Amino acid sequence: MYLIVGLGNPEKKYDGTRHNVGFEAIDVLSKHYGIEVNHKEHKGLVGKGMINGHKVILVKPMTYMNLSGECVFPMTEYYEVDPETELVIISDDVSLSTGNIRVRKKGSAGGHNGLKSIINLLGTNEFPRIRVGVGECQNGDMVAHVLGHYDKEDREKVDASMEKVIGAVELFLENDLDTAMNKYNIKEK
Repeated sequence: MYLIVGLGNPEKKYDGTRHNVGFEAIDVLSKHYGIEVNHKEHKGLVGKGMINGHKVILVKPMTYMNLSGECVFPMTEYYEVDPETELVIISDDVSLSTGNIRVRKKGSAGGHNGLKSIINLLGTNEFPRIRVGVGECQNGDMVAHVLGHYDKEDREKVDASMEKVIGAVELFLENDLDTAMNKYNIKEK
């Protein structure tokens, strides 16, 4: 059983914001693989199904970003999921150019409060993650940036990045994160 968790904020007003790119990724995976994400469980909206022969649970924590661990931790406990090999978190990354993705086997929160919450409650930072670039904050107001909406050009880049996210998730399920990192991690200048 694999948990694929996309981070975001649950209210409608956050739809389409940079911080909700993890929710968007879950929506894309849901549609692509025909897994309805419509069941409430452990403070999350979940959908259970199969991706390329692997049992998966798609998860959108309904706890708000800063409390994402309150959903992720109980899910890993209940389903006896090993965070190092059976959990992947999809989140936004302001240090990546819009539309680029970065796959990691483990790492720090990098200032991301959703990841920080998950790390704190799991008691480890050793879990895979797929970070989707939403661009750097230009005006110094990080909250306004991550809770803001994309312009048309950036929206197109993020939409296009979802194919990379699907590919990275498929490689994660095949236990091949090295290939995912080699294929999708672009060195930024």
